Amino acid sequence: MTDITVPALAAEDAFALTREKFALPEGVRYFDGNSLGPLPKAVQMQAYITTTHEWGDGLIRSWQDARWNTLPQRVGDAIGRLVGASEGQVVACDSTSVNLFKALTAAVRLRPDRKVIVTDASSFPTDLYITEQVAALTGTAVLSVPASEIPAALNGNVAAVVLCHVDYRSAEVYDLAGLTQAAHEAGALMVCDLSHSAGAMPCNLDQTEVDFAVGCGYKYLNGGPGAPAFLYAAKRHHADAQQPLTGWFGHAAPFDFTQKYAPAPGIERFLCGTNQVIALSLLSRALEVFNGISIEEIRTRSLELTGQFIASSEARLAEHGFVIASPKEPEVRGSHVSLRHPQGYAIMQELGRRGVIGDFRMPDFMRFGFAPLFNTADEVEYLVDQINEIMKTGAWNNPAYERRRAFT
Repeated sequence: MTDITVPALAAEDAFALTREKFALPEGVRYFDGNSLGPLPKAVQMQAYITTTHEWGDGLIRSWQDARWNTLPQRVGDAIGRLVGASEGQVVACDSTSVNLFKALTAAVRLRPDRKVIVTDASSFPTDLYITEQVAALTGTAVLSVPASEIPAALNGNVAAVVLCHVDYRSAEVYDLAGLTQAAHEAGALMVCDLSHSAGAMPCNLDQTEVDFAVGCGYKYLNGGPGAPAFLYAAKRHHADAQQPLTGWFGHAAPFDFTQKYAPAPGIERFLCGTNQVIALSLLSRALEVFNGISIEEIRTRSLELTGQFIASSEARLAEHGFVIASPKEPEVRGSHVSLRHPQGYAIMQELGRRGVIGDFRMPDFMRFGFAPLFNTADEVEYLVDQINEIMKTGAWNNPAYERRRAFT
């Protein structure tokens, strides 16, 4: 009889291995990776290396020796592999809001004869704020419509469409390919916010021919609070795109110190000021958690977890007045699920007291993120158990929960 040896890694659940890469607090069930990812263990070591050795010992020499100077590009390419972008089209820098300002302004400038920006009326508020400011500064108008009405709103006067890939409250996934095609057929450009999809599901930026995209580094990418964001610009726009924040790191030759700005020829033209070295170093190590696992595998597990939560909630929580506010159809559901309940805020506070962490969005959305890299099926059932017990015992009815916290 032939002795067949199965490799150790092949015999293990790949997601059990990725879970071991996080420093998860004992006794906590964490369902808020869609808002702030947990700490990867490798990041703890990298923080020491970057501060003590690279900065402490290397000092300014580390711009070359530790390759600080190329962190935005290297981290950008690592993110690009997760969002379906080939090399040289993504940089990691600044915040999502700043990057949206840069990308949307560049898009509008590429269509100077058009005077309208179309956006989803229920988009994440900061995206709406930035869109209004870009419109004010470029002499364009904003047309806010429901996402389903965007194709009908397109005409020859629309310069750009601004869209969140996944709705931040409901987790509805919008048809990025179809909406991009509709925008292009009208001669407009697509600018997409991937904050609630990057790292949790395929985005296929090159394939769908999105023009510009932005996203944050601290949700499913686990880069830490305030981690640098990222910006994607399709190569076809690099030569002509003009972003408004012309800082020296976006210059073609920053160390020539010329008085006149000349943009870098590639994606680097979307950089602005000095690299966020420490934060970029931590984000770079955080992205290593994705090594050895595909975004398609992550999407499959995500749908398993969210589907399990929806089914269990329907079976056990409907009697308490909970309404599922996320799509039940897998193909249009992101990696979080929202429940609605009139006492949602108090329920979330009681869950937090029990070490079960999700988040709350006005007016009554209880959001639970299911990050496949560390969340498990057992945790899903524990979550439903705890919500059910809170409702049966009335534990949510605590006067202390009536006062809203500044951050939810």
